[in-house]
Amino acid sequence: MTGAIDIVVNLFTPHEVANQQTGFDANFTTQVRMPDHMTQGVSIDDYLKKMDRAGIERSLLIAVRAGDRDMRGSFEIPYEQVAQWCRKHPDRFSGLAGVDPYRGVEGLKELDHAVRELGFVGAHLYPHWFKLAPDAALYYPYYARCVELGVPIMMQVGQNLIYQKTVRLPSVARPILLDQVAIDFPDLKLIGIHVGVPWTDEMIAMAWKHENVFIGIDAYAPKHLPPALVRYMDSYGSHKVLFGTDWPVIDPERAVAEIKAHGLRPESYERVMRGNALKVFQL
Repeated sequence: MTGAIDIVVNLFTPHEVANQQTGFDANFTTQVRMPDHMTQGVSIDDYLKKMDRAGIERSLLIAVRAGDRDMRGSFEIPYEQVAQWCRKHPDRFSGLAGVDPYRGVEGLKELDHAVRELGFVGAHLYPHWFKLAPDAALYYPYYARCVELGVPIMMQVGQNLIYQKTVRLPSVARPILLDQVAIDFPDLKLIGIHVGVPWTDEMIAMAWKHENVFIGIDAYAPKHLPPALVRYMDSYGSHKVLFGTDWPVIDPERAVAEIKAHGLRPESYERVMRGNALKVFQL
């Protein structure tokens, strides 16, 4: 094994903070115990240094689309804002194209462009921001297009927190709701990110049932991962779990150290930290 691959990373430079492109407020940064020196953003150069210290070779940067453009509190990271960093550091970054199901055919054309022209390696979806469960009809054209393009789609499953005090979003994405999607699109690679808390057993069940359903272990400190998930990724599920941080929520140096502390078997550790991402995203 060489470097790890972090599959869930948000742009969090002073630019995104200043332009209100993070989606969260000071209450949220306090809740996740973000250090004061980070709250105004971390430059790409400093983030790359963190990657180096953590032993992370590549990060997948999300061009987030969070909420209908007419909805209070919604925000997005334009695809080009991510693509510029992928072009500048092609050996360190790859892009993920955020999905907004309300953009219809326009959104499908933009997804085509992101993959075919910008070189993005997957799609990303926040169901709670659209108040639509993963099996909602509006998503289905995007699932079909991901199959056609040969790219996976990741989405937050489980609960979501209150990211902005004035915007309270429902937890619409219980992992069991991936079941019908995986039945309807058996060739679609689906990654349930953010662990699936508090329904982690459902997420494990979906990954066990469906060949192309995977689990992302980001957004929670790895030392707090549910024991059932740790057992799964160190045994019969070692090929179905992918490492991530949800930076800046979890620091990559902390995350790697805490994964190592679980004492996974070498072959399990390699798959979770790198091998599975190489296969799923065809890196």
